Amino acid sequence: MRPALLAALLLAPAAALAHPVTLDNCGRPVTFDAPPERAVVHDINMAEIMFALELQPRTVGVTGITGWYKTTPEFDAARGDIPELAPRYPTMENLLAAEPDFFFAGWYYGMQPGGEVTPETLAGFGIPTWVLTESCVHLDRDRPDVSMETLYGDVRAIATIFGVEDRAAALIEGWEARIAAVADETEGAAPTRVFLYDSGEDQPFTAGRFAMPTALIAAAGGVNVMDDVDMSWGRVGWEAVGERDPEFIIVLDYGEDGGAGLIAFLEAHPVMRETTAVRNRRYLALKYAEITPGPANIGAVEKIARALRPGVN
Repeated sequence: MRPALLAALLLAPAAALAHPVTLDNCGRPVTFDAPPERAVVHDINMAEIMFALELQPRTVGVTGITGWYKTTPEFDAARGDIPELAPRYPTMENLLAAEPDFFFAGWYYGMQPGGEVTPETLAGFGIPTWVLTESCVHLDRDRPDVSMETLYGDVRAIATIFGVEDRAAALIEGWEARIAAVADETEGAAPTRVFLYDSGEDQPFTAGRFAMPTALIAAAGGVNVMDDVDMSWGRVGWEAVGERDPEFIIVLDYGEDGGAGLIAFLEAHPVMRETTAVRNRRYLALKYAEITPGPANIGAVEKIARALRPGVN
């Protein structure tokens, strides 16, 4: 080998030597010829994955944050001066104006089937997309059940795309240790029946078999009463919830009132007020980022476990 070429290889970043990489995403191969330098990411949970991997220097925009959520000081500090390109769903114009070379989003997390912004439409502009794994079920019903690996797999994939696998390995090792500690504390206990109430009055919007809360509840020593419903996120009937008689209810705190409005509705509802959870006033409010795939899931498991069994550390 010529000395000049050898020197160039020795000085090149390890990530550059690892590319191109091809990964399976929702059952389709996606190839990345080089680590992205101008990423755009949708939604607070996926932004937190990017930030946990310290990828802010290679992120040129976020979408879908302020239109729905009140952010925390920690999130704002991690985001820094990264601009928000659209407060809710991005348009193609929003994205192209940022000249991205990567988009991280999901079905109904920034993209809709048949919509303006999809992996196929972005590919026409040379922009590859990573689709959030939890959301793949919206187009492919033949998916594995949700688990903590649903989160870990996306974190590993993003790290591989950007050539920072060591960061993902360190994060996941720590997360697995925390989840294992919860499992040790709850081992042998009968699982608590849990219902997640996101929103809706005529019909509740909740998490089914393929949605991340099902995995979080299981990891915390509970069972989602809707884990037999063959869906990710969607609507069910109040009667179906009442028949399953949840012993505990997680409500979503979107930053308005800490979930108090949802709890008041449940306590006045003719079906829900008869459930064990409502009669015993057993509730936990969690934020959106805690129940959608992202780093906050780990703390959410710990919170749920403590709420289900107050003696759990």
